[in-house]
Amino acid sequence: MASSVLSLASATPSASLYSHEINKGKLNLVNTSLCFNKEKTNPFIKTKSFGRISMVIASNVSRFEGITMAPPDPILGVSEAFKADNHELKLNLGVGAYRTEELQPYVLSVVKKADKLLLERGENREYLPIEGLAAFNKVTAELLFGADNAVIKQQRVATVQGLSGTGSLRLAAALIERYFSGAKLLISSPTWGNHKNIFNDARVPWSEYRYYDPKTVGLDFEGMIADIKAAPEGSFILLHGCAHNPTGIDPTPEQWGTIADIIQEKNHIPFFDIAYQGFASGSLDADAASVRMFVARGMEVIAAQSYSKNLGLYAERIGAINVVCSSPAAAARVKSQLKRIARPMYSNPPVHGARIVANVVGDPALFKEWNAEMEMMAGRIKNVRQKLFDSLSSKDKNGKDWSFVLKQIGMFSFTGLNKAQCDNMTNKWHIYMTKDGRISLAGLSLAKCEYLADAIIDSYHNVS
Repeated sequence: MASSVLSLASATPSASLYSHEINKGKLNLVNTSLCFNKEKTNPFIKTKSFGRISMVIASNVSRFEGITMAPPDPILGVSEAFKADNHELKLNLGVGAYRTEELQPYVLSVVKKADKLLLERGENREYLPIEGLAAFNKVTAELLFGADNAVIKQQRVATVQGLSGTGSLRLAAALIERYFSGAKLLISSPTWGNHKNIFNDARVPWSEYRYYDPKTVGLDFEGMIADIKAAPEGSFILLHGCAHNPTGIDPTPEQWGTIADIIQEKNHIPFFDIAYQGFASGSLDADAASVRMFVARGMEVIAAQSYSKNLGLYAERIGAINVVCSSPAAAARVKSQLKRIARPMYSNPPVHGARIVANVVGDPALFKEWNAEMEMMAGRIKNVRQKLFDSLSSKDKNGKDWSFVLKQIGMFSFTGLNKAQCDNMTNKWHIYMTKDGRISLAGLSLAKCEYLADAIIDSYHNVS
């Protein structure tokens, strides 16, 4: 709020105002002179003269006036809009977080047991090393690559605990920017909404490779291969290891082999984002097969991991960045530089989530229980996917082929709806989703499948 002072000028050439406090605005004007013959400017004081009377208007102008309002996050903004809607049939299919059949958040039983163990042990809260908890780093690398993998035994993997998948990707992005200056990164079109933000922030230049085919609501495999082939030699190729976000469309094992052939031929570096290991299919090994295929070919690989989905540790921000190198010496150097990058970013990572993962993966009984819970979560989503397909097929009298719903995998389904159709889903049907047509099946119950099918059919056929 602006404060103002009305000053009557004296007959002398100038009058000075010294150290008066304006009580209402609590604004101090110190040694500010009001001159008739000389003009002194102050960015926070505006002076208007009317003959022998000067009006001094002191404004509390922020030094941050030039900062504009940022646009709302396209994914998290969906939840905010959902909360403001009071309609009884509303659905939030925007954020990728697992829900029970009652559409409630779910804490895994195995996580509760691990938490109890930690409490009983009375673990301290001392700082972790920059690279994170050693026990976590060991089990997370073994979980991804396989405990018996040669790269593990030969110590050719540089593993650093990161702030979930996002933070791990950001560490790798900084490594690329620092040591591969000018190298290009290729990202699938479409991709997870935060990928571009991460690499833009790290100043890593990127372009897109074709991935989604709107005609088939499937994989544009020929376009993908052509774009990877056309990329400058030595480019980084960002790949979704399983359960592609947002499409839910994964290459077949044979297609993965072709992708590996081209990347190896062009001397590219594969960069995997692994956010759903075990959560996509229910099998930890099956969901890591793509990464292991590339490693088995002797390729150097970057892989970011997250435990938000498969252990439900969303708020713990626990993940890792792994760099598979050609030698133990190279891995040691890479790890040292990842630590150097992490130090001024966040100093060291949090401990609680790391201890939960280390205890669950490292304990045979808890590990077995975790596998069972992942199968249960993946199974619920598969059941919802099947029910949605059945509802769409039985209700749609126009003969559209909805089989793509079943061909997709993981918590997301790419509906093929455009922005106008997505707006209809929200405005008419109170179903909240991202504007690219992605829906999170993790936020859907069997009981709501028919309602969602009605909304999709109406939006697809009646809105252009």
